[in-house]
Amino acid sequence: MKTSSRSIVIFGVVLAYIVLQFLWWEVLLVKQNGKIIDEKQKLLELSSTDAMQLKRDIAELHHRRNMQTVMIVGEGTVFLLLLLYGVYRIKLAHDKEQFLNKQQNNFFLSITHELKTPIAATKLQLQTLQKQKLSADQQSELIRAALLETERLNMLIDNVLLVSRLDTGNFIFKKEKRDLGAFVSSLLDRYYRKELQSGELAFESQEGVLTEIDEYAFPSVITNLVDNAIKYSGLQKDIKIRLKRNGSQVLLQVCDQGVGIQEHDKALVFNRFYRAGNEETRSSKGTGLGLYIVRYLVTQHEGLIRVRDNSPKGSIFEIELHAA
Repeated sequence: MKTSSRSIVIFGVVLAYIVLQFLWWEVLLVKQNGKIIDEKQKLLELSSTDAMQLKRDIAELHHRRNMQTVMIVGEGTVFLLLLLYGVYRIKLAHDKEQFLNKQQNNFFLSITHELKTPIAATKLQLQTLQKQKLSADQQSELIRAALLETERLNMLIDNVLLVSRLDTGNFIFKKEKRDLGAFVSSLLDRYYRKELQSGELAFESQEGVLTEIDEYAFPSVITNLVDNAIKYSGLQKDIKIRLKRNGSQVLLQVCDQGVGIQEHDKALVFNRFYRAGNEETRSSKGTGLGLYIVRYLVTQHEGLIRVRDNSPKGSIFEIELHAA
């Protein structure tokens, strides 16, 4: 039996014992009170000579017994309810702590894998360059691949550091008016040129879509959403990024034809360390930080983000920002 399960069993047994003991003492108090009243009644019957006064005294005793019984039961019930409520709150705190511990443990396992993968790939590419006599084109391809892995590692570390800075409130946002279409296009060309050239990723934008963004923070919004779409799209990727102005709002959409998100997960995917619960999603790599960062940054840009189903399958992440 696991330690947590053993603790729950022990806690349950102790709680049951406390409740039963409490109820038993309450019953004993009621019985004891009844016995005291009965003894007082006997004393009154032996000492009293006035029948009417005796009758009144006995009635008063019975009334007092009823009042004391109600008081014992009432106070005991209130105390028991408070005890059970306290236990309930402890149980909620315990469950939350267990859930967070599980999420953090999963995060450390996944971040270890995520860090080792690009390092191992880069090491292999550099060892190949060192040991093999390759043509200039082959060397160039290996160097390009190593640089991409290094960039991926850098983005991952940036995400972890960014979460730390966001949690401590050390990140200062400096928003400036930018052409969001040109900004996103430049970002995609830098990080996703291969996907753009293969047609797996396409960007559609209206001209002159202006909004205020932090040029150092907002790239994390785009890269995390695109990485998320690529990760869950399978082998046949069809990712569309659409940007347009809608009245006083700027609408940015990242659409994929991937596995989609179950309805009960849609409200949770933006939580830190959370990863959707279907098997296809769990088998893929990830730290559970990307969408948490996206929501935080969008909120700091005074925007909104939501997720809905795509047609015929997949997901659409939609961001609304104020137009400049």
